[in-house]
Amino acid sequence: MTGYTMLRNGGVGNGGQPWVLRWSSRIRLTWLSFTLFIILVFFPLIAHYYLTTIDDADDAGKRIFGPRTGNELCEVKHVQDLCRIRESVSEELLQLEAKRQELNSEIAKLNLKIEACKKSIENAKQDLLQLKNVISQTEHSYKELMAQNQPKLSLPIRLLPDKDDATFPLPKSNRNCRLHNCFDYSRCPLTSGFPVYVYNSDDYPFGSSLDPLIKQAFEATVRTNVYVTENANIACVYIILVGEMQEPVMPKPTELEQQLHSLPYWRTDGHNHLIISLSRKSETQNFIYNISTGRAMIAQSTFYDVQYRPGFDIVVSPLVHAMSEPNFLEIPPQVPVKRKYLFSFQGEKIESLRSSLQEVRSFEEEIEGNAPADYDDRIITTLKAVQDSKLDFVLVEFTCKNQPKASLPTEWALCGERDDRLELLKLSTFALIITPGDTRLVISAGCAMRLFEALEVGAIPVVLGEQVQLPYNDVIRWNEAALIIPKPRITEVHFLLRSISDNDLLAMRRQGRFLWETYFSTSDNVFSTVLAIIRTRIQIPAAPIREETAVEIPHRSGKAAGTDPNMADNGDLDLGPVETEPPYASPKYLRNFTLTAMDIYRNWNSAPGPFHLFPYTPFDPVLPSEAKFLGSGTGFRPIGGGAGGSGKEFQAALGGNVPREQFTVVMLTYEREEVLMNSLERLNGLPYLNKVVVVWNSPKLPSEDLLWPDIGVPIMVVRTEKNSLNNRFLPWDEIETEAILSIDDDAHLRHDEIMFGFRVWREARDRIVGFPGRYHAWDIPHQSWLYNSNYSCELSMVLTGAAFFHKYYAYLYSYVMPQAIRDMVDEYINCEDIAMNFLVSHLTRKPPIKVTSRWTFRCPGCPQALSHDDSHFHERHKCINFFVKVYGYMPLLYTQFRVDSVLFKTRLPHDKTKCFKFI
Repeated sequence: MTGYTMLRNGGVGNGGQPWVLRWSSRIRLTWLSFTLFIILVFFPLIAHYYLTTIDDADDAGKRIFGPRTGNELCEVKHVQDLCRIRESVSEELLQLEAKRQELNSEIAKLNLKIEACKKSIENAKQDLLQLKNVISQTEHSYKELMAQNQPKLSLPIRLLPDKDDATFPLPKSNRNCRLHNCFDYSRCPLTSGFPVYVYNSDDYPFGSSLDPLIKQAFEATVRTNVYVTENANIACVYIILVGEMQEPVMPKPTELEQQLHSLPYWRTDGHNHLIISLSRKSETQNFIYNISTGRAMIAQSTFYDVQYRPGFDIVVSPLVHAMSEPNFLEIPPQVPVKRKYLFSFQGEKIESLRSSLQEVRSFEEEIEGNAPADYDDRIITTLKAVQDSKLDFVLVEFTCKNQPKASLPTEWALCGERDDRLELLKLSTFALIITPGDTRLVISAGCAMRLFEALEVGAIPVVLGEQVQLPYNDVIRWNEAALIIPKPRITEVHFLLRSISDNDLLAMRRQGRFLWETYFSTSDNVFSTVLAIIRTRIQIPAAPIREETAVEIPHRSGKAAGTDPNMADNGDLDLGPVETEPPYASPKYLRNFTLTAMDIYRNWNSAPGPFHLFPYTPFDPVLPSEAKFLGSGTGFRPIGGGAGGSGKEFQAALGGNVPREQFTVVMLTYEREEVLMNSLERLNGLPYLNKVVVVWNSPKLPSEDLLWPDIGVPIMVVRTEKNSLNNRFLPWDEIETEAILSIDDDAHLRHDEIMFGFRVWREARDRIVGFPGRYHAWDIPHQSWLYNSNYSCELSMVLTGAAFFHKYYAYLYSYVMPQAIRDMVDEYINCEDIAMNFLVSHLTRKPPIKVTSRWTFRCPGCPQALSHDDSHFHERHKCINFFVKVYGYMPLLYTQFRVDSVLFKTRLPHDKTKCFKFI
């Protein structure tokens, strides 16, 4: 215990304690080092042993901590990649889940909106149903109002008067006959169609005395006239031809009168009868003067004042070209305006008025007396003085070189043969026509012959004697084609003729040429004019003109055509709102039974063209009652206040009182099926399109397996009798709109261009409105006209390969325009577009209208067109010069006018791009 105590106290005494401390420190360090050695050496060995034992105990293929090969190490890395991928996919799944929750939330909101929309749709359907009921009631009210203002009328019952007409009142004198007291209107109801019965002259003795040429021409005309009927019981007018008589076998007046009164339908006084006496010679006598004609109307070229009944009888022109058509190539041109002679006159007076009256008095005494004064002596003196003055070249001859033609007393007889007289008139600006000295002779065959010849060759007639009754004077404004001067003004004639401007001279000459071609030139024109005068007097509408019956080629429609985005691109055009409606036809002409005096004069004396031949006036709007559509609610309010500016009001007011109108596409094609199908597909969705008429100009029918596109409107494929470019302008009965878009099968036009052209045409319905422009030019070295297609600052033609025109011109082109022009088109298979431009410019005296900047058309993949051939232009040169000869002058007019949209290439501010807003 002592020793232990000593050790605890550091040893014995003072020296034992440090030693103990040093020893204990060494023991700690040794123990610590040993412990670290055990931990660092033996513990890994033990762990390695333990792990090795576990690996050996398991399957070799399932070892985890054992030694690994190279492939096994790669698999470990793949697992790590998969783990990373798993973590990435997990993150994406979490994100998708978040999005799914968001979408579910949005779907729930949309479902709520759908339910709200369904409720709105139901409400809208109810509102629509109410609106339909309101519209139906409004339409019913409108029909009731229209029925009150314009009651529906059924056709009147056909009136057939008694055969004897015993109740028809008699006038006091046959000279007092007018329509109201000498014409039986009951035989001519408004809906009768104006039937005319023509007696066969060969059935009566006087028929053997008629001029064979006149009788033959008259019979040929009667056979083709639409008004002539063989049923005499329903006839409105009865016609008998009694002249021109041949001198040796001419019956006596009493015999002719008995034969007329014995006609089977004469009915005691001859009412509703027309006695026609046509003259082919200037010396025709007035043999009807001494015959009692009762209430029958008379149509001839010679009348005395006691015989002529204004508004009842008819002054007709002489029938010079009885059985032959006039040769237009022999007619001189209308230019130059002024010719070699200022005026000319050739004639000889067989018997003067002085000798016929058996009076010998001075000129002053004749003026003071009751007898008519003979101014012919003063006329002769004055005209000779003008000729001797040599101020102008004039030719006046008052004595014939050869034997003059026979004539009536106091009438100036014709000199020489007809060809000689025409040669002189071709050199004369004016042709003097001196009326008979006896003023009781209101018209003579000699004066009518002078008038006919002057109009034929373009010499402006100057008629001396205001008492004259020129042919068809109650329906023709002769002051537009001739000068009618009183004989006392003979000293002022020279001054008057020199004061007329060239423009007025050309206008009078052109109007005279039109009158001659329309009413004088052929027997058919003369007979048709006489019937038209009577029909117009009794206010019966004309018979509808014939339309070409379209023989449809059966075809199959394929799938619906797509819309070419290039066709729907509006480019630089801003046309405002476009209204798409189902096809509907143009309104029918509704004024057939409401003719007025103004209508009569317009139809007979408008711009050159026989308007009276057609069942409607083409450029008039429909009845004013349709104006109620204008100014109706538009559904939007333009920014800035007030209606207008957006194009909606323009569309509603377009075409006068026709707020709704469509057009028909007429497309001429010839064995180019693929090109045709592509062109038809481009029309899909085109606004304002009513129908497409494809004129199949080939004798070979289309392929049976050809599928035609469905473009939303009918496609009518018309078969033609022959391959002719004139078929483009035939008035097919399938065309039910006034507007026609003539287009080639390889023409590429955007929809906005077509719509804009249609709108421009509606503001200028009497013009050709199209896209490619051309012009004519004068070839100075060759002194002829040329056709030019180069770019220029002016134009005079618009090609009808892409142009709008009125269907009225299709009638004129096919039935009225001289046949020589259509023959020229068939001969060259060319120039039909030039012929149409000539026709319209001749009628309207206006140039065509070009729209947009397009000058040519490109058709990728199309076969080479005929226009690429060099001979194409040579033929068109010839066509222009030939057409000028037919018309007698150049009717084409130059223009530098081109129409574009109001906002064409206009840079609009961003805040002004919308012209209106919906409310």
